[in-house]
Amino acid sequence: MKYDYDLFVIGGGSGGVRASRMAAMTGARVALAEEWRMGGTCVIRGCIPKKLFVYASQFSENVKDAAGYGWDFGDAKFDWPTLIANKDREIARLEGLYAKNVAAAGVTVFADRAVFEDEHTLLLLNAGKRVTAEKILIATGNTPTREFGTSHIIPGGELCITSNEAFNLKELPRRVLVAGGGYIALEFAHIFHGLGSHVSLVYRGDKPLRGFDNDMRDALCTSMQTRGLDVMLGCEFTKIEKFGDCLYAETNKGDVIECDQILLAIGRQPNTNALQVHKAGVELGRKGEVKVDGYSRTSAPHIWAVGDVTDRMQLTPVAIHEAMCFVETAFKNNPTRPDHNHVPSAVFTTPELASVGMTEEKALGLGHSIDVYKSTFRPLLHTLGGREVRTLMKLVVDAPSGQVLGCHIFGDHAAEIVQAAAIALNLEATKADFDRTVALHPTAAEELVTMRTKSYSKTP
Repeated sequence: MKYDYDLFVIGGGSGGVRASRMAAMTGARVALAEEWRMGGTCVIRGCIPKKLFVYASQFSENVKDAAGYGWDFGDAKFDWPTLIANKDREIARLEGLYAKNVAAAGVTVFADRAVFEDEHTLLLLNAGKRVTAEKILIATGNTPTREFGTSHIIPGGELCITSNEAFNLKELPRRVLVAGGGYIALEFAHIFHGLGSHVSLVYRGDKPLRGFDNDMRDALCTSMQTRGLDVMLGCEFTKIEKFGDCLYAETNKGDVIECDQILLAIGRQPNTNALQVHKAGVELGRKGEVKVDGYSRTSAPHIWAVGDVTDRMQLTPVAIHEAMCFVETAFKNNPTRPDHNHVPSAVFTTPELASVGMTEEKALGLGHSIDVYKSTFRPLLHTLGGREVRTLMKLVVDAPSGQVLGCHIFGDHAAEIVQAAAIALNLEATKADFDRTVALHPTAAEELVTMRTKSYSKTP
């Protein structure tokens, strides 16, 4: 059978764009459908605008630190509309680059929603046009959910915003209540706090950032409380109501919290509801994620999926990596499995939290006997800045071999440091390799190669 395209990609986010470009460069006839804006979550309503907001939120602390160094900037003033306008301009520029690069590679782009009609046929809903493809890639990402758990819908939840709407508020809310304990909740709590809002965080668990190293989680909680954020753990909403311009959130502890905006950051769900993947024989998991094998292939042999829609690792670089592996497998006759080991991750709070490799808990759970090296110190910047800010660094080491299993940092520029540490872990560096590396002084990062005294050892 002759198809319209060799590959049809559904979704114009980071994974879909990379896969379409690289496949087209092999000579394949490639088309891509994106119903909204090129760039997906990361560029339009995720990583990039969020990091710009993080930068904006940190200037208030920089001004405070400056006084200790002899600077006086007078009365600092922040203008929310200016930030939004400049953010929108930068996002539009990046979107244009994405579209330009895809077109330059020879990809046919449809500004439309594509849904399955059968194994090889897709319907473009707006145009009412049907197209066929030999291979299909699902890269539709995910979206914020308003449900706690699998079916717990909070009365009044429709009054809340998610991270999608937070990037386009007309004005900076004076009081913000953030619900959630993941990285999105923690980042937005710090963003709004740094911009001048009074922030409360409600999380039903015992400490936020489940899955991260426990020492890092404790350090972040302590830091938030020191900074004046209200952290309410073991707490969740029972009802949300609006009276006038104010929102009132009732909790399971009997509190009623008054605020101007409530941000739900309680999870994300794969964008598969309207795809009609069942018509193509594609199997979904419990949360609606596309189930794939080790090569990102779905239950339909000619259909693949990459990125957040598969609910493997919800990170933009991982989606790009999976897309590259897909092209190697499907178009270069070089079957390549995505490698999800030693993927660095960061939480852009203030200070940052970043890690790569195993946590202490995971290492023990996998049967490793470990040596742990930890260092807590006050960064040089804050010796004159005057604020009580601490950095925590931690290495988890396999005791018998000396191989470094995990590197975890809570402190200024943690993400930049961990990116380099990830190279060492991928090369299976040992603690001895770290020790014989000459320190770069004066830096915070030098602590990773000067921690010589073991803090403690543990066995499974």
